[in-house]
Amino acid sequence: MNAFEIIGGKKLKGEITPQGAKNEALQIISAVLLTDKKITISNIPDIKDVNKLIELLGDLGVAIERLNKDTYTFEAKNINLDFFQSDVFKTKGGGLRGSIMIVGPLLARFGKAAIPKPGGDKIGRRRLDTHFLGFEKLGAKFVYDSKKAFFNVDATNLKGAYILLDEASVTGTANIVMAAVLAKGTTTIYNAACEPYLQQLCKMLNRMGAQISGIGSNLLTIEGVKKLDGTEHKMLPDMIEIGSFIGLAAMTESEITIKNVQYDELGVIPEVFKKLGIKLERRGDDIFVPSQKHYELDTFIDGSILTLADAPWPGFTPDLLSIILVVATQARGNVLIHQKMFESRLFFVDKLIDMGAQIILCDPHRATVNGIDKKYKLRGISMTSPDIRAGVSLLIAALSAEGTSTIYNIEQIERGYQDIDTRLRALGAQIKRVEGSGPSH
Repeated sequence: MNAFEIIGGKKLKGEITPQGAKNEALQIISAVLLTDKKITISNIPDIKDVNKLIELLGDLGVAIERLNKDTYTFEAKNINLDFFQSDVFKTKGGGLRGSIMIVGPLLARFGKAAIPKPGGDKIGRRRLDTHFLGFEKLGAKFVYDSKKAFFNVDATNLKGAYILLDEASVTGTANIVMAAVLAKGTTTIYNAACEPYLQQLCKMLNRMGAQISGIGSNLLTIEGVKKLDGTEHKMLPDMIEIGSFIGLAAMTESEITIKNVQYDELGVIPEVFKKLGIKLERRGDDIFVPSQKHYELDTFIDGSILTLADAPWPGFTPDLLSIILVVATQARGNVLIHQKMFESRLFFVDKLIDMGAQIILCDPHRATVNGIDKKYKLRGISMTSPDIRAGVSLLIAALSAEGTSTIYNIEQIERGYQDIDTRLRALGAQIKRVEGSGPSH
């Protein structure tokens, strides 16, 4: 097991460019299965979850060519549908949560698919019902084999339908959209997710010949077409990385410029960081965060303690709530962090408490942070990363802390963040990769 060893308390300085968006990549790359024509995708992040999905597509028979570090061409001409029944597929598909995203396109184009029960983050139950209920409404029939933990899906006659989603699931919406673009007739998806990633997918599908209207709203209308063509697509920068770097700058009193952020696609993210008292400036399409000794949490207008909560887009993304929590530990003032959308995502706060943060974990969904206004620094400890976002939050805490920290299970961090140690070293961070078996308890 690899670990990061971090000597904290150093001010950082310089420019950093966010990678392509992980959550967009899993949808966009799956969409290449909808056509036998060539699709070129650029700004693909070089991270484990994305690379595993690309490998899975190669195993399925997609012809893949890597043009440079972040650009690939995909041609899904000769798909081997028998691969679904192989042990290789069961192993690879089960170890990657994003593998669920290939089901919609395969149903649409070939009328059948299969999927092992996916793995991924340990952040509570993340149901797949939305995906399957949507496919069922379009006319798919699926059978779950509980002994093998395997779904077989038959969709030889997909027809457009009115679908009211029980939750505005991003991956669920994306999967149903991909299944519906080649279905007969009109599909209407109400309570659809409207994240920028999903808008990107819909725009790409329209360039391929799909007929999707209502993009950016929670009501999508899809007129089914017979076939789709190839296209070129450039992915957005990862908004979670952008938010992470803003938090990193504030915690370490660093002057950092975050390059090419596609500012207009960031929604409320910059405003939420401003509520923590963090100064940031838009400079063209860059964000400049000046070195800041102190930052003070807002209160509500009546003076009561601020509550920050996640919500479906255009609300605040749940993936940045753990970053907000860490940054609040060094602010002046108090805040209630309310993680509404996932269970168990706040369980990493015990590590922050060990580092000297003042946090009360009220229940699995809420934590009250008493900001210590940098009166003393957090202290370095040994800890283990439970999931991608908590892992980066702990990394930010370690970079701001006094002394040496060791973070184990960094494979979790590297599922979502490309070359993170190299890029942070370029800003002056003291971080190195070491071999380790994990902290003793």
